[in-house]
Amino acid sequence: MSRPASDMLRDDTIAAIATPPGRGGVGIIRISGPAAAEIGKRLSGVLPAPRRAVLARFGNIHGEALDEGLVLFFPGPHSFTGEDVIELHGHGGPVVLDLLLQSVLAAGARHAEAGEFSRRAYLNDKLDLTQAEAIADLIDSGSAAAARAALNSLRGEFSTRVHRLVEMLTDLRSYVEAAIDFPDEDVDFLSDKALERRCNELDLEFSDLRACARQGSLLREGMSVVIAGPPNAGKSSLLNALAGYEAAIVTEVPGTTRDVLREQIAIDGLPLHVIDTAGLRETRDRVEIEGIRRARAELERADRALILVDATADLERAIRTLLDGLGTAIPVTIIVNKIDLLGAEPRIESGAVTRVYISALTGAGVDLLREHLKACIGFEPVGTSALSARRRHLDALARGEAHFREAVRQLADFRAGELMAEELRLAQQALAEITGEFGSEDLLGRIFSSFCIGK
Repeated sequence: MSRPASDMLRDDTIAAIATPPGRGGVGIIRISGPAAAEIGKRLSGVLPAPRRAVLARFGNIHGEALDEGLVLFFPGPHSFTGEDVIELHGHGGPVVLDLLLQSVLAAGARHAEAGEFSRRAYLNDKLDLTQAEAIADLIDSGSAAAARAALNSLRGEFSTRVHRLVEMLTDLRSYVEAAIDFPDEDVDFLSDKALERRCNELDLEFSDLRACARQGSLLREGMSVVIAGPPNAGKSSLLNALAGYEAAIVTEVPGTTRDVLREQIAIDGLPLHVIDTAGLRETRDRVEIEGIRRARAELERADRALILVDATADLERAIRTLLDGLGTAIPVTIIVNKIDLLGAEPRIESGAVTRVYISALTGAGVDLLREHLKACIGFEPVGTSALSARRRHLDALARGEAHFREAVRQLADFRAGELMAEELRLAQQALAEITGEFGSEDLLGRIFSSFCIGK
């Protein structure tokens, strides 16, 4: 596996606190690099056998006692980073951990940058780029489904599928280039049914992998939903119904919600970022005016706006008034709330703007709304085979597929073998960006900078 030539491994030793901030039973200092073993032995007095925990006292470079805990040694290349790694497992108090980290730095280590341990693992061929990203995705998982998808990618399942696609492209490209190199043969290789079959197989593989990656991206990023409408339409009640608990204050007083309220919930594993906003109306209250301004700002950024109207009001007029105040680019669903007051049944009406009839108070129709939201973004419940994916993966897959389809067009329309082979090469290159076999140092910098310190 090749790595960006400009991205050279540093030969220094890094260290960081690997456990979350705050108090806990255990806190871990991770050290990686050529001086890790020496630093660990200097501060603990021992260098354990590989992968064996030893109880020791931790001190500073002056021999003053700081803590007591376990020392573990993972010699390279059989470690997470591929380098010598020492872990000091002490008590999880922030003061104790900071004192211990300062001692490690004083002994010759440097404070690790965000994601630098994972970056070194990648550069030492311990994992590819999709696996490295999956580590961060596993840590940041917002649902059990997202965690399973990240774990699958960490195990290399996403990379395996990408490599299989690259191999199929390589075989096809080799076949085409062989046809170009032997033009005097009686057989027209470019008209061979086997070539058509290979193209069809590639087409199916591209489509299937893009669909899996799309679902994985939705599991990771979720959907932003803004609840808006006039005062007392039931916006906060709807937020509570979707969340399954009282996330927002509900009263009969118009204008109770004056600021933006945010809740994150999950629908069949799909993270839903729900935003409750101030009621949209004319008012002279300066605080409420600011809340309405923020509401409109959130609407402009939303993946979907849920516009609530009261079923007992003049429905068509209320809907028309609210829609006239929104930009045409905002995806909208009309939520007709309080149907319980009319004795009506929940339902969905399709049209230029979909309407969902519910009662946020009783919960009637909320399940219909959940299914509607999943359909809006193209999300389908995923099983244990889901893969964690990011926007850059989707972009690379889209470019790879576009080059492949252009290759097929060059074959079908012009019998242009040379151009077909070049498009296949570009498709391979796009896919190689996913695993990091082709990329840039700038890309790596952006990816690993989003990681937490200590990982």
